[in-house]
Amino acid sequence: MAEEILNEQTEQTDLDEDIAMALVINAVSESYDPEDEASDPRTKYPSEEFEPQTQDYPGWTDAMNPRPDHGEQSYVGHSRMLGRRTLITGGDSGIGKAVAIAFAREGADVAFTYLPEEEQDAEHTVQLIQDAGSKALALPGDLRDEEFCLEVIAQTVAEFGGLNVLVNNAGFQMTTSRGIEDLSTEQFDQTFRTNVYALFWLTKAALPHLKPGAAIINTSSVQGYHPSPSLIDYAATKAAVNSMTFSLAESLGPKGVRVNAVAPGPVWTPLQPPTQPAEKIQVFGQDTPLGRAGQPAELASTYVLLASEDSSYISGSVIGVTGGKHLA
Repeated sequence: MAEEILNEQTEQTDLDEDIAMALVINAVSESYDPEDEASDPRTKYPSEEFEPQTQDYPGWTDAMNPRPDHGEQSYVGHSRMLGRRTLITGGDSGIGKAVAIAFAREGADVAFTYLPEEEQDAEHTVQLIQDAGSKALALPGDLRDEEFCLEVIAQTVAEFGGLNVLVNNAGFQMTTSRGIEDLSTEQFDQTFRTNVYALFWLTKAALPHLKPGAAIINTSSVQGYHPSPSLIDYAATKAAVNSMTFSLAESLGPKGVRVNAVAPGPVWTPLQPPTQPAEKIQVFGQDTPLGRAGQPAELASTYVLLASEDSSYISGSVIGVTGGKHLA
C-alpha cells in the first residue's frame, strides 16, 4: 500500500513538473512577436556610432556611454546550474559580469577574479549574484602572478566545497599604431601572461577538483581567426587559446571533463575605450554583418549552455558570437 502511495506521489510530482514546464514554454511562446522590431537583431541594441571616448586602463562600467547591458534587467534563469560551483576570471565587468549574473540566476555559486582597481564594478557584481540567491566570492589580484592563480583555485574550493565550472575569461589587449614596430616586449609579455599563462596555471590547478561532468570554458576571440595588424600580440594569444581548447578537450574527455571556447566579435565592454583610439571606438562594431557591436548580455546564454548538461556531447568546440563574422 505504501509503495502504491509513493508511486502515485512520484507520478503526481512528474506531472506537476511537466505542467510547470509547459506553462513556461507557453509563456515564452506567447511573449514572442515576430512582427516586433525588438526581435530584429540589427536593432535590438543601438546601432548608431558611439560617442568618441577614452578611459585609463583597465576601464570602468560607469564611465561608458552608453552603459553596457550585462543582463541585469533581462536575464531570466531556469535552474540549469543548480548546485554548481563556478569560477570566472574577469567577472567584475563586461562578458565576465554577464556570465556571473547568468550563472547565479541559473542556481550556481559564483567566484570571480578582478583587478584591485575594479573594486566598484566588483562590488556591484557581488550584489547581483547575492540578489539571485547564490553565494559570491570576489577575488582581487593579478592573473599574471602564478601564485595568485593557485590561490584563486584553493580559495574557491575552500569556500564552495568544490569546483564544477572554470571560465578562463579575463584578457588584456592594447592596440599599436604601427603593428610590430611599436609593440614592446613588456606589452607582449603582459598579453601572453594574462591571456595564456593564466589559463594554463588555473586549469592545471583546477584539474584535481574537476570531477566527471565538470566543464572548462575559455574566452577566445574572432581575432584568433582574423588577426588585426594593430592587435598582433592579442590575436596570437587567442589563436593559442583555441589550440589549448582543442588539446585539453582531447586530453580531459576521457576523464569526463568537457572543454570548449567562446569566440566573441566586437563586444561593448570596459576593455574597449582604454585600449583603442577614440576614432575607432566611434565606429566600433559597425563592420559586422549585423551592423553594430554586441552587448555582454548577448553572450551569457552561450556560456550557460556550455556549462550545463544541455551540452553534454559538446567538447572541443569554439562557438562564435560575432554578429555574423565567420570564424573559418
